[in-house]
Amino acid sequence: MDLELLQFPYSTFNEKVRWALDFKGLHCPRRNLLPGPHIARLKRLTGETTTPVLRIGDTWINDSARIIAELERRYPEPTLYPDNPDERAEALRIQTWIDTDIGPRTRRSILHRIIADARYTAELFGEGRAPLTRRFYAATFPLARGLIRRGNGITGPESVADGDEAMAVALDFAATRTAATGFCVGSAFSVADLALASILAGGANPPGSTMDRPRPRPAALEQWTARWDAHPGMAWVLRMYGEFRPPRRRSR
Repeated sequence: MDLELLQFPYSTFNEKVRWALDFKGLHCPRRNLLPGPHIARLKRLTGETTTPVLRIGDTWINDSARIIAELERRYPEPTLYPDNPDERAEALRIQTWIDTDIGPRTRRSILHRIIADARYTAELFGEGRAPLTRRFYAATFPLARGLIRRGNGITGPESVADGDEAMAVALDFAATRTAATGFCVGSAFSVADLALASILAGGANPPGSTMDRPRPRPAALEQWTARWDAHPGMAWVLRMYGEFRPPRRRSR
């Protein structure tokens, strides 16, 4: 196996791919990027600027759904795609909804509450880097903050409120959709559960996971995550992490 993951730590779409790799027992180096400076490197590798990006051999692949599809093709066991064709189509439909609608909208809400604090942003995204690097990034972060806002559609209070609404919609979906069997599709864990739980983990900080953000957290972020604590959909997220998420692996 010749794999390498370029990622943002604590990012929900990156978590989706980390989870898929761990679920399949595929261990590889995970390189943390700094938002802003990452743009030139990823543009050169993929022509795009989004993470995660996975190298398989000499090929660089971006987009979490494309990455998982390639992992399923190359490493089919344990599978994330249901065997039943109708259930597979439904699981992929849910993944697409999460990837194109819910995920980008909820990301605005999360990032809005993180990037207001330059020091915490540097600690979060600079995990594993030297203290001097994190301090320098914190000092220069105001130059990158505008790029991050524009790149993620954070255009004002309305875009943040829309992200909050998307979080509520996704949690309601998790609670009602999984009430019968415990899963989004059929009676087994699939890519639909992985996609939904990964995105919602941004509001859960599942203990001991790669989404358990370091403390102390900004007050605005703590207040936002506390808002969802009692929602039954959040209990489902934590159950998915407890039963199907392999233990945290250290990034580099």
